[in-house]
Amino acid sequence: QVQLVETGGGLVQAGGSLRLSCATSGLTFRSYNMGWFRQARGKEREFVAAIKSNGEKTHFVDSVMGRFTISRDNAKNTVTLQMNSLKPEETAVYYCAADKRYIGSTYSYATASFRGGYDYWGQGTQVTVSS
Repeated sequence: QVQLVETGGGLVQAGGSLRLSCATSGLTFRSYNMGWFRQARGKEREFVAAIKSNGEKTHFVDSVMGRFTISRDNAKNTVTLQMNSLKPEETAVYYCAADKRYIGSTYSYATASFRGGYDYWGQGTQVTVSS
């Protein structure tokens, strides 16, 4: 049984930082590209960041570039999203997702950000940024 469990959400003031973690089980983690998405109330779920299975390539939505980083530990089967300089409009439920597609040598933004390409999802963790 595949499980993805996000932790690290909470309430933070604008400009603050949070570190989200996603612990996985039941899958061959090193074979999966991993992504983070977020969904604000009343809005569609949107792509935030992703990392290729071997950790060699990452993608970010433009709005978080330079403030968020994504990393993975294939020995611990975890992926982490470090979020700095948070903004109130980034209040949302943040979801971890796993994508088993074999990408080969290319890993495009289109591939990484395509929500339908992800096979497994966590339950989400709430991030609230106060102004």
